[in-house]
Amino acid sequence: MKVLKGEFRVGLMGLVLLAMSLTGCATYKVDWSPRVGNYTYEQAVMDLGPPEKYANLKDGTTVAEWLTRRGYTHAYSPFYYGYYPGWCGPYYPTYIDTYTSPDCFLRLTFGPDDKLKAWKYFYR
Repeated sequence: MKVLKGEFRVGLMGLVLLAMSLTGCATYKVDWSPRVGNYTYEQAVMDLGPPEKYANLKDGTTVAEWLTRRGYTHAYSPFYYGYYPGWCGPYYPTYIDTYTSPDCFLRLTFGPDDKLKAWKYFYR
């Protein structure tokens, strides 16, 4: 009887961890279009933190950029040519393939009245 209770607890704990991990991966995508005209720079700093880059233009416009996703490089060997393990030694990849993902930035432009004028995602 105690064994069944232990297995039930382990199974329940596994389900709870799975549910927590799946809900943790759900991200909220911000729709910036409705915020144009009524979103301020101070609200952006409170929501997104301090910007990576910031500029005040002569006409009073403020342009700020936030890093939303860091790029990465992944290297892998897609094919193995040569010997199988145990047949005259190990096999080695003939080449390594890599791909790189760029950084993703969000640029918000605020007018002289400190209201959001434009927004744009871009990669660098």
